[in-house]
Amino acid sequence: MFNMFKSQVSLDLNPRNCLAVSLIYCMAADGEVDPEEIGHLMSVLGRNATRQQLDAAVRYARSTQPDQFLAEVAPKLRPEQRLCIILNMIDSAMSDGEAEPEEQQLIMRFAQAFGLSEGELTPYFRALVAKNDRAVLDR
Repeated sequence: MFNMFKSQVSLDLNPRNCLAVSLIYCMAADGEVDPEEIGHLMSVLGRNATRQQLDAAVRYARSTQPDQFLAEVAPKLRPEQRLCIILNMIDSAMSDGEAEPEEQQLIMRFAQAFGLSEGELTPYFRALVAKNDRAVLDR
């Protein structure tokens, strides 16, 4: 009954908006949004992203459970779009130094829904670890 009072949030779930929503879920998974994650989100969305687009994606993510989102978008996305989203989620989760357990679990839920195995993602993961290991620059 109380669902009648809940306003429905609509968002055009095109691939770019799917990426934004996925990154928002990932950023919020551990209960805190780090500045590095916001920076990553903004860089991924690009210069042409507007505050209104970002706000719409945030509203959608707040009002829609990840499993409902995945059920709707997984069949619509092409394999390369799914891979792009997962890799950006991993990169975002690792942008503050390490992926928190909640972020890891969410990413694996997305990977499973997108039909990507851990084995398929391992080489990409290793590349992202190397990319984000900036400590090598100080040695």
